[in-house]
Amino acid sequence: MAAPAPPTTSSKPPLPPRLAVPLALALLLALAFVADFLSYSSAISPAVSSSSKTVKEGNIDDTKLRNGSPTVRHLNATFSDLPAPHWEWEEMPPAPVPRLDGASVQIGDLLYVVAGYGSLDHVHSHVDVYNFTSNTWTGRFDMPKKMSYSHLGMASDGRYIYAVSGQFGPQCRPAVSRNFVLDTKLRKWDELPPLPVPRYAPATQLWRGRLHVMGGGKEDRHEPGLEHWSLAVKDGKALENEWRAEIPIPRGGPHRACVVANDKLFVIGGQEGDFMPKPGSPIFKCARRHEVVYGDVYMLDNEAKWKQTVSNAKARFPHRICMGHC
Repeated sequence: MAAPAPPTTSSKPPLPPRLAVPLALALLLALAFVADFLSYSSAISPAVSSSSKTVKEGNIDDTKLRNGSPTVRHLNATFSDLPAPHWEWEEMPPAPVPRLDGASVQIGDLLYVVAGYGSLDHVHSHVDVYNFTSNTWTGRFDMPKKMSYSHLGMASDGRYIYAVSGQFGPQCRPAVSRNFVLDTKLRKWDELPPLPVPRYAPATQLWRGRLHVMGGGKEDRHEPGLEHWSLAVKDGKALENEWRAEIPIPRGGPHRACVVANDKLFVIGGQEGDFMPKPGSPIFKCARRHEVVYGDVYMLDNEAKWKQTVSNAKARFPHRICMGHC
């Protein structure tokens, strides 16, 4: 009987020295590269706040982990507000009544809050006054009976408050073209010349001795208006009997911020479309329609031509902006 053949073993020939050395060097370089990358990533991690925003998740009581550190996540800067000074919010005394789509103006240490919805079926016909010095609501007085109850345009020169057009009544009732001015020292109302046509929530501002009214919603409440009118005023009095047509604004609509800065007139953001009354409704019951919110910013200066500037970081409505007296 033949003896069994010895077991065979398969073994690879050793790596030639001329290949082993380059491979070893390549491995060392790869390890060095990985170590350097990890070190660099660790060094720049604090800079994440420049392009993202850290927010705590959960309620105050459940943001602590077992090790005592808060639960946080990073938001891309696209979804966070632009850098701004850190301001602490303080809760103030509640307003005497709830309000929507009213208007407000600060003069000195007094805040005048005008008209607005209490609900869709109820509107306010008075002004509430808040005193910043005493931190209290200190007064209330009536508006003129023919003045709009919501969606007013509003501006101030530091004593007189100009209230322009707006909606007369609850739900989605028609707009009116009547305009009024309030002497805040005497608490006396006077009427100004009416607008050529009614407007809902037009952008309104005093500029170079004239009261400017721009855009707003047209009479159907949905179509954006492009018209721009102005009226010469001084000390609460109209110096003209009619509004003057000005350069139309390139993009119209209601609920826009308006401000004068460096002797230039800015109109910021806004909306196209709004609620409309249901056809045939005797109470003009509101029905939702398609709305477009945009962040366009337009500027008017000595060249008497609207120029589009850098758009709003985020589209917003409704909103106001005030610099000095507004």
